[in-house]
Amino acid sequence: MDHAVSKTVLSNGIIILTKQMPHVHSVSMGVWVNVGARDEALDENGLSHLIEHMIFKGTRKRSAYQIAKEFDAIGGQTNAFTAMENTCYHARVLETHLDTMVDILTDIFLNSVFDAREVERERPVILQEIGMVEDSPEEFIHLLSGRNFWGDNPLGRSILGSPENIVRFDAKAVRGFFQRCYQPERIVVAAAGSVDHQSLVDLISPAFESIEPGNGFPERVTPETQPLVDVCHRQLEQAHICLSSPGIATTDPRRYAFSLMNTIFGGNMSSRLFQEIREKRGLAYSVYSYISSFEDTGMFGAYAGVEPAKAQEVAALMIAGLRRFENETVRPSELRDAKEYTKGSMLLAAENTDNQMVRLAQGEINFGRHIPLADVVERIETVQAEDIQALAADLFRNDPFVLTVLGPLSDKKGFASLIC
Repeated sequence: MDHAVSKTVLSNGIIILTKQMPHVHSVSMGVWVNVGARDEALDENGLSHLIEHMIFKGTRKRSAYQIAKEFDAIGGQTNAFTAMENTCYHARVLETHLDTMVDILTDIFLNSVFDAREVERERPVILQEIGMVEDSPEEFIHLLSGRNFWGDNPLGRSILGSPENIVRFDAKAVRGFFQRCYQPERIVVAAAGSVDHQSLVDLISPAFESIEPGNGFPERVTPETQPLVDVCHRQLEQAHICLSSPGIATTDPRRYAFSLMNTIFGGNMSSRLFQEIREKRGLAYSVYSYISSFEDTGMFGAYAGVEPAKAQEVAALMIAGLRRFENETVRPSELRDAKEYTKGSMLLAAENTDNQMVRLAQGEINFGRHIPLADVVERIETVQAEDIQALAADLFRNDPFVLTVLGPLSDKKGFASLIC
C-alpha cells in the first residue's frame, strides 16, 4: 500500500507529500515545521508552543471564532502540537471538504496576525497549562527527569516554557520567532487518505511558494549526560520514580532492536517490568518503559508510581532489569512476541489516516524519504537476540543512570547506592 506515496518539492524548498488510501472517505493533512522547543534559546523557551496556540487566534480575514466555526461547519477535526524538534498544525475532514480544509490551514499558517490583545488573552491559558502539569505528579516527574538527564541543553526544558518567559513574551517576540524560524526549507506538508496528489499541489503551491527562504538556522547541540540521583520532596500519597539511561538517535540503524528491547522491558502488559512489579509483587498500578529519540541522541526511560516505603525496592528492580539485558540474551519466545506486538501495533495504526500522515512527514524530516511499511517489517524480523544484548552493553556500560524521585522522601543516599 506504500506505492501510492507521491512527493513534490516547491521552488522554495517546501515539500508536499501525499499517500492515497483506497476505501477511506477522509483526508488528514498536516503542516509540519522542523522547529521545536529544542531550537529556542533560554530566553525564548516556550515561544514554539505559544505560536502553536496563537496561530488559531485570527488571520487577516478570519477571527478565532470564524476559524473554529468553519471547521465545525464541515465536521472537521483540527489541532496542533509542539514537540522538541517539530511543530505540526493538522486537520482531518471528509474528502468532499478538502478545499475548505486546505484554505483554512493555509490561511492560519501564512496569515496569522499574532494580535497583541490575543497574546494577552492566551497568556493565562498557557500559565494554567504549566500549572496543570505541575499539579499532576506523573507528568511532573517526567519534566524533572528530563531536566536531570539533559541538563542545561534545551532538551531538558519544558516545551511549555517557564512562567517567567510566558509573562514576558509579547506579540513582537512571537512574530519575530515565527518569521526567523518558520523557513520554507524546514516545512513539510503531508496528507493521507482520499486525496489526489496533483490536486493538492495545485491548491497549496500558489500560497506556500510565496514564503521566502531564510538565512540559515542555528545548529542543534548534542547534550552530554552524567549519572545523577535527584530526590524531590513533595507531600504526596505516592513516590513517583523515573529511571533514565542513554538511548539512540531516531535514525540509528539499531532503532529496531531498541524498540523491541523497550517492548520486552516495559512496553506492554506482558513485559518484564509490568509482570515483575505489578503482577508478581503488587508494588505499582502504573509502571512502564518508554523511548525518546531525537536527530542526534536519545533516552531510554522507565516509570512507576509506588508506595513511598517501596520506592528503593522498585528502583532497584528497574536497574536490575536493564542490566539483565547486558548479561543474558532475551528468550526466543520473548523476542518473537515482541516482534508480533510491534508489527501488529504498527499495521493496525496504518489503517488510520492521521497516523499515515504522521509517518509521511516524520519519514521525510528524519530520513529524507518515505520508508514503506514492508521495509520496516522486514527490518524488525531481522533483529536477533544478540543484537539487543550488544545494544544494551553499549548503552548501559559504566552505569550511566539518572534516577529521579518525586514524593514524600528526602534521603537520596539509599537511591544513590543503586547506581554506584
